[in-house]
Amino acid sequence: MFHPLVPTPKAKCSPPAKPQRRAFGIGVGLCLGWVLFFSPSKVWGTEPVPIKFELDVQPILTARGCNSGPCHGKSRGQNGFALSLLGFDADMDFRSIVTDGRGRRVSPASPADSLFLQKATGQLPHGGGKRLEPDSDDYAVLSRWISNGFLRTSENDPALTKVTISPEPKPLAPQESRPLSVIAHYSDGSTRDVTTTSAYQSNEPAIIRVSSDGVVHAGNLPGEATIMARFMGNIATWSSAIPRPVPVSPETYSALPRKNFIDDAIYERLSQLNILPSGTISDSQFLRRASIDVIGRLPTPEEARAFLLDTSPDKRDRLVDQLLERPEYADNWANKWADLLRPNPYRVGIKAVLSLDGWIRDAFRKNLPYDQFVRGLLTARGSTWKNGAVTIFRDRREPDEIVTLASQLFLGVRLECAKCHQHPFEVYGQKDFYSFAAFFANVGYKGTGLSPPISGGEEVILVRQGGIVKHPLTGKPLPPTTLRGSAVEIKEGDDPRDALVDWMVSENNPTFAKVAVNRIWAELFGVGIVDPVDDLRATNPPSNPELLDRLAAHFRTVQFDQKELLRTIMRSHAYSLSSEPNETNRGDNRNYSRHYRQRLRAEVLADAITDITQTNHTYSGMPVGTRAMQLWTHRTESELLDAFGRPDANQDPPCERLPDSTVVQSLHLMNAPAIAGKITAEQGLCERLAKSDSTPDKIIEELYLAAFARFPNPTELADLVAEFRKPNTDRKKLVEDILWSMVNSPEFTHKD
Repeated sequence: MFHPLVPTPKAKCSPPAKPQRRAFGIGVGLCLGWVLFFSPSKVWGTEPVPIKFELDVQPILTARGCNSGPCHGKSRGQNGFALSLLGFDADMDFRSIVTDGRGRRVSPASPADSLFLQKATGQLPHGGGKRLEPDSDDYAVLSRWISNGFLRTSENDPALTKVTISPEPKPLAPQESRPLSVIAHYSDGSTRDVTTTSAYQSNEPAIIRVSSDGVVHAGNLPGEATIMARFMGNIATWSSAIPRPVPVSPETYSALPRKNFIDDAIYERLSQLNILPSGTISDSQFLRRASIDVIGRLPTPEEARAFLLDTSPDKRDRLVDQLLERPEYADNWANKWADLLRPNPYRVGIKAVLSLDGWIRDAFRKNLPYDQFVRGLLTARGSTWKNGAVTIFRDRREPDEIVTLASQLFLGVRLECAKCHQHPFEVYGQKDFYSFAAFFANVGYKGTGLSPPISGGEEVILVRQGGIVKHPLTGKPLPPTTLRGSAVEIKEGDDPRDALVDWMVSENNPTFAKVAVNRIWAELFGVGIVDPVDDLRATNPPSNPELLDRLAAHFRTVQFDQKELLRTIMRSHAYSLSSEPNETNRGDNRNYSRHYRQRLRAEVLADAITDITQTNHTYSGMPVGTRAMQLWTHRTESELLDAFGRPDANQDPPCERLPDSTVVQSLHLMNAPAIAGKITAEQGLCERLAKSDSTPDKIIEELYLAAFARFPNPTELADLVAEFRKPNTDRKKLVEDILWSMVNSPEFTHKD
């Protein structure tokens, strides 16, 4: 059954009435016209469908951008006329249009004179410009709604259940266009074409863009894009790819090296796009890459020399195993998680933050399974001085504050938007947000609260009874409810957080494992299968869904052992791919046909400079020999760490580090007195090499092994040896200049 907008039938003309019956005829005609216009009953075999505000008017306002953020949907509206963002609050929108402004925005007696329509059609000055044409279908719907007396939906009206897009996705040729059709499905089984009243967006407009009428237009770049269609809070997606026009034979992909399921999934995706992977990296590149990824530090010259001279066929696999057992593993991965969890010590207290830092590092030292790691955080209770995990509740003291952290980090859902209105790119609204927040309603506090900028006291996080979370608009208490799920029964005396984590880690919730493996994958490969890594949604799909699914399934199989997941990924052939592009994959930055170069993390770079110069660095308030990777707060003074993008301690975690290279970074490496002091330090590497009996060849080899984990190639060696043989050469200064140039090279500052 289709559910179109049926126009009101026009009354048939009657023969001229006799004079004495004219008045009576006019009266009957007016009454009949009123019945035809307003009554939904069948007349002359037709059944007019009433225009309803929620079903018909709000979709038009959303599709035309009237309730968008830059227009009337912003917090204070425009020129006194405010609408809820994307129509999440129908009551508010109805009042704004019909009753606010003394009701002068609409005129039932003469809809065409309504300010509501005259502004939208540009007949009166309108900051948003012309949004409707007077002869358009949308204008007719709005005009009829005004004439009908501003009807709204009732409990008996069909409810919107979902929207779908057709036709089925298939690859597009470059410059090809294809119209989409969006169908709304209602609870009574009826459907309705809402193509013209849906809002559209492409996640990769450079590859495939979409116009406001639902027509997709392919560009010239190979790749994949997803189109989002949004209609009244319901979202549907349509994905398509643009393969390279030059096909690659299946035999070519069959011949590629494969070590595990990761390679299978990646090659399958590349074959769909006619892209070939790059070649394999050298042993020195693998050693440096793996060492940085697992332990966050460069291999020593002795470690590099031993690995490069080892002829065993399995030495790369053995290296991965050895690195995963190194003590530096815990500091490296704890440092990454500290960005996501560590609050400002001036807000929650120095001892509380130090306690949290210790808890995180201890978890990685013990290789605590990821599900237990999350449970330990979200169900934490006790003293902030004894159980560091509770510090996250000291920092985020209300249910609506902690839920944004939990959903983003562990479910990959950014719920912050849904706190105030319907999420613009998701199906979540205020009810979903606050029902999820209700899991944290029973968190209680005892002891010293916050007193920034000095919050030094101890606080105990406990479970209290009777906590509730209310809907901000209706004021009704909301039961703890999983996202887009059902209410969870909480027994009296139980902690609702336990039930939440039970659901999160269960197989009924597929996003938990996915967001975990996606975050680890992004650390190794430079870009997540879903990017950003903590924004999993239908409108931001994975670049390789099969790869993400299989990694998540594997993570569950190994019982959320993060070391085992790292081992599996690093033993794949895909991990060993070169960053050098070939003719087929130059434009690929999402499908892992090559390695994507990453600038070294600030702490890794700081420690690397200390290591290769064989000096010590003293951080304020820390013991001599403390590495940057071991710092417990971002407030420790360091110009290098600030220049290379460590998060601002005043920011609200989770903090994202910007991977971009900047002029400040280049200038710092070239001119920083601290770096120059390390290179020229007494008893440092340069002085010891210069004063030694080593030949120029051995000195150069030692420098290359320290900085690049490789031997110099013949050209590099010959050119630098020639510098040593020049007359009046200051041997120490030359060694310092060589090492300084290495520190400033991309080969040193980036993970290749």
